[in-house]
Amino acid sequence: MNKQEALSILNITGAYTPESIKLSYRKLCSEYHPDRNPLGLHMMQLINAAYELVGECSGDAEEEDDFSENILNALRSVSGLGLTIEMCGTWVWVSGDTRPHKEILKANGFKWAPKKMMWYFHSGERKSYGRGKFSIDDIRVMHGSKAVNVKGFDRVSAG
Repeated sequence: MNKQEALSILNITGAYTPESIKLSYRKLCSEYHPDRNPLGLHMMQLINAAYELVGECSGDAEEEDDFSENILNALRSVSGLGLTIEMCGTWVWVSGDTRPHKEILKANGFKWAPKKMMWYFHSGERKSYGRGKFSIDDIRVMHGSKAVNVKGFDRVSAG
């Protein structure tokens, strides 16, 4: 079974999200569960196999490409400003003398984290549940940290 067949089994057409996949899966499970539908055993096996194939996906390849392109655009926007840039997981953190560049950072989707005294950028549907309770050092330990070398960064592409 390929991804497209799995989506078809789950009755999903067009763009999808993890939430829409889960919702469709639950609806089909309710309809075809062998306790409710004596003839549903084979269908439940197909539904489970389809969900295993696409259920853990964060979206389709187009969404992943958009995510990568958004991160690259954010990095390009701050690469020549003389700031310290680091990646922690899928988040971009910017520190240094950022006050003169405040408007540029805002215009490119960066947000200010007052407790960390840093700007951050994140593109995607994944939400943060920490609500600022972790220090930047805690975040570095949990997700890893990699300094971004900005020399020649303008030539980097998402492909």
